[in-house]
Amino acid sequence: MSKKVVFISGAGGQTGQSLFRQCLEEPDYQAIGIVRSETSKQALLDAGGIPDPSCIQVADVTDREAIQKVVDQYSDNVAAFCICTSAKPAPTGETNEETGRPVFGFPNGDPEVVDWEGQKNQIDACPDGTHVVVCSTMGGTDPNHPLNNLGRIQNEDGSFSGGNIVKWKRKTEVYLMEQEKLVYTIVHPGGLVNEPRRERRVVAGVDDDVTIGTDSRTVPREDIAHAMLEAVKNRDAYAGRSFDLRAAPKEGR
Repeated sequence: MSKKVVFISGAGGQTGQSLFRQCLEEPDYQAIGIVRSETSKQALLDAGGIPDPSCIQVADVTDREAIQKVVDQYSDNVAAFCICTSAKPAPTGETNEETGRPVFGFPNGDPEVVDWEGQKNQIDACPDGTHVVVCSTMGGTDPNHPLNNLGRIQNEDGSFSGGNIVKWKRKTEVYLMEQEKLVYTIVHPGGLVNEPRRERRVVAGVDDDVTIGTDSRTVPREDIAHAMLEAVKNRDAYAGRSFDLRAAPKEGR
């Protein structure tokens, strides 16, 4: 029996790469990592541990036809599509004159394009019955979340444009939940940190409640990747679920 295909977009990023590599170790699945460029693909290959270059596909998720073309190659055997793409804030080198703080932008694409249009393209490309597992973010219950200010600029007419990354991620979540022919699981991580998996106790919650289990607001990327893989492996248990994940400090285990 042929292995079921699991797509992992954003496989060139930190969380996506962790999930991609964990999925490659699963004997029942054929992991297909999706990266934005040939440069990202080569970087993954150079890092080692990739059994076959064909398990990395190049497609810009903001290009609807490109992502559809990748999925169509495996459309008869798709089990899950894990979305790990995201606009990534970075300092622009400028300073806000009023606050004195660094100004942030999104060099890999504005959140509206990456976190809404790009993620919608991925959802729309999935065959009926696909389990779509999304790495989103905490903060969706707060329309005034500070992350929404990153990359936001005031125009000459006084209006604002850009930014709103949490709002666009939330819009994608709502869209996904409305797709009756797909199965969804949405993971809301706290602040992502680069720490080993299973060294901190992971705490689940809902609705951005940070008072339960731990007052920590961070979680290792590798633990989030592992949770997404568990969702893929246990589809029925995770179907239709949306939850937050944070991790207690090591001494709180």
